[in-house]
Amino acid sequence: MANKVILKAESLDGYLTESDRTFIEKVNAVYSKSEESYKIISSSSDRTIIESEKQKVIKNHEEISGMIQNLCRELKRIKIYSFETEKSAHAEASRVIAKLRDIKTNHNEFMYYIQRAYEMLFKLAFVAPENENKSHLFVKTPVNMPVQQYSVHQVPDVNAKIANSVMCVMLRGALLPSMIMSKEITDYSKDGYITPFALFKIKRDDTKHESDMEYIIDLDNSFFDFKQLDGKDLIFADPMNATGGSLVTVVKYLEKNGVKPKSISFFFFFSALKGSIRVVRALENCTVYTLWMDPVLNESAYILPGLGDAGDRLNGCDTSDTPRNIIQLIADYGSHITDLYRTQIREIEHIVLGRH
Repeated sequence: MANKVILKAESLDGYLTESDRTFIEKVNAVYSKSEESYKIISSSSDRTIIESEKQKVIKNHEEISGMIQNLCRELKRIKIYSFETEKSAHAEASRVIAKLRDIKTNHNEFMYYIQRAYEMLFKLAFVAPENENKSHLFVKTPVNMPVQQYSVHQVPDVNAKIANSVMCVMLRGALLPSMIMSKEITDYSKDGYITPFALFKIKRDDTKHESDMEYIIDLDNSFFDFKQLDGKDLIFADPMNATGGSLVTVVKYLEKNGVKPKSISFFFFFSALKGSIRVVRALENCTVYTLWMDPVLNESAYILPGLGDAGDRLNGCDTSDTPRNIIQLIADYGSHITDLYRTQIREIEHIVLGRH
């Protein structure tokens, strides 16, 4: 495989400690009880039986939630929205998560809730309630009588956290989330800072199982500059983190080529338990931010209960014969998205087209 970088699954498992493996097995055991209830719920027509099984699932969910919360107290670089924010914010997070999971959520709704999710994650990471430093936005309004009108708005000063950042995009499901995060950075920046972009075409071999999975970076169709990444705060935004393999593959490749990030932040609306632990064990100076942590991976390395293929739900399906390139993906988002994120799209076009 010319000009490709491959990481194998056995390399990933080497990062887990014995206590990590024991903990994951315990969570899997509790989740398996819920799957027994799922079978009954999906096949029964007896409302009393269905309600009884739902109560069992709720009890299992609460047990797993407590176990994961205890884990996060130990692994402080895993930040789950509902464990880090005040209770008043939890209902909003639960509603967004439920809509993203729901099989009935259509494409346009899914796009809307993706944007909501990443706005929430941005605030979790950068707009801490205890941040007393303030910045002012000075805005020219459309009103010009009797004189041109302006307004002043006070916002948290997060410039020090965002002014050194680069968006690292793991195509293709990560493209829109990365654009959303970049726009949030621009909107909060004092001087309208626009993040540079680094684009990595990486995929896993879905013909394999979780135990022998391979993660492959296609360097011929990736677009990045090592110098632009060195010493920077690298931000990755991806809908879901299952095994952690793609993230570890990209970062280890960068480090092997002399890139020393100042920090690494990963943003997901769902991150699997095993993938989250692998990432923070494998990579120094990195933090995982997620709306929620799903407990289990099946043998094909899909997240359970998950939400299906997030890339397909965001972008639609590619055909194997004619996969879309980056510019085609952006065009398929439609005029509403391309207009909303036009500054970010210009940056992406610049690095893609500027290479040729």
